[in-house]
Amino acid sequence: MKRVCIECGKGAGFTLVELMVVVVVLVALALLGVPMVRRLGETGRSTACLGHLRQLGIGLNGYLGDHGQVMPVLRGARASRSDEEPVVDVVLGPYVGDERVFACPADPRLAAASGTSYFWNVALNGQPLADLNFLRLSFERGKIPLLSDKEAFHPYSENKVNILYADGHATKELQILTGR
Repeated sequence: MKRVCIECGKGAGFTLVELMVVVVVLVALALLGVPMVRRLGETGRSTACLGHLRQLGIGLNGYLGDHGQVMPVLRGARASRSDEEPVVDVVLGPYVGDERVFACPADPRLAAASGTSYFWNVALNGQPLADLNFLRLSFERGKIPLLSDKEAFHPYSENKVNILYADGHATKELQILTGR
C-alpha cells in the first residue's frame, strides 16, 4: 500500500490504517489510566484524612490534660453548624487550631453543613482515660474507637472509613472486630 500524507496528499506520511491504530492505542491507554489516577487521588485523600484524625487525637490529648484525663461529654454529631451542641469541632476546636482538620478531604458535603466529617463515640462520654470501657467491656485502648468518618468516604479502602482509637493511632482497619 502506498503511503500518502493525509495533510498534503503527497507520499511519505502515515496510512489511514496506521493513524487509526495509533488513535485506538492512545484511547486504550487513556481508558486504563483514568481509573488508576482516580484511585491514586482517593488514596491520597484517605491518607490526608488519617492525618486529620491523628491531629484530632493530639487535640484531644490537650483537652484531656486540661480536664483531669476525663473524656469530654459530646454529642455524636449535629445536623447543622447553627445547632448549639457540644460536638467535636466545638469542644476540640481550641486545642486543634485549624478548623480544616475537622473536614475529611474526601467529604463532599457533611463538614460544610455540620462542622465536621467525624463522628464521636458517645459511649466514652465522661469516662476517665485510665479506665475506659466500651459497650460495658474492657478492651485495650488500641481497640476502642474514639472518632470515625461519618460516612464511607473512602471507596478503595477495605472498610471505607478511617478510625481514631483511644491509644492515639488512626487506621483504615476496624480493629475491634478483627482482633488485631
